[in-house]
Amino acid sequence: MNLPPGRTQKKTLPAEVSLEQLIHERAADVLIAVASDSRLTEDLALALLNRRDLPREALEEMNRNGSVSKMRKVRLAVVMHPRTPRHVSVPVIRHLHAFELMQVGLFPAVPADVKRAAEETLIGRLGTISSGERFALAKQSSGRVAAALLLDKEERIMQAALANPQMTEAHIVNALRAEEGTELLVAVLCRHEKWSRRNDIKTTLLANENTPLARVLQFANELPVKVLKEVLVNSRLSENVKNSLLAAIEERRQIRGRPQ
Repeated sequence: MNLPPGRTQKKTLPAEVSLEQLIHERAADVLIAVASDSRLTEDLALALLNRRDLPREALEEMNRNGSVSKMRKVRLAVVMHPRTPRHVSVPVIRHLHAFELMQVGLFPAVPADVKRAAEETLIGRLGTISSGERFALAKQSSGRVAAALLLDKEERIMQAALANPQMTEAHIVNALRAEEGTELLVAVLCRHEKWSRRNDIKTTLLANENTPLARVLQFANELPVKVLKEVLVNSRLSENVKNSLLAAIEERRQIRGRPQ
């Protein structure tokens, strides 16, 4: 069917028109009309949302279409469509489930600010999510969500977050700098095969009051003297730890001063 030419705006389609055919049309006004049609089903809506060339107005109309707008698969597809306007996708995010939010955060075509909104929404819900779901999220979610789970009270969840492919040193360092709740994370990192070898993490562990003295001494021998001095100046450490770091610095100084 050929609709009259004009601006891309909402049009009413005759009842005898087949939506199955019109979802493949190129004309923007036709696609907008299909998106707003009350006969639209979930399958047709998802087929329409598979089109990357879908006009913004069509996405807006589908979000307003009561026939499909509350269906979970349609909501998720609307948020993940690269042409969905922010004023549509961001409010819809609040209605997505935890693993749907995870999908949004990982999908490459989703704009960065929309991903961030989904991640923040998911992080805000972690306290109400079951242990099993948090474990799955720790393994599969984006780096920001996995980083929030580094301070989980369950070690298996923390370990899963540390093994997440999206995890970075920066995420771990930021978690270690939290004002509270780092006791378990420190204990896990001090014996972690991979992360305990990274200098930025060693440095941050030195400055954390929960790091055992034996590990402080080990890291102090492995890091440059300049780093040890910076930790002494910028960190709130116990006198015992400070004295240990000062002793390590002095020992290094004496070693350098000995004749070879």
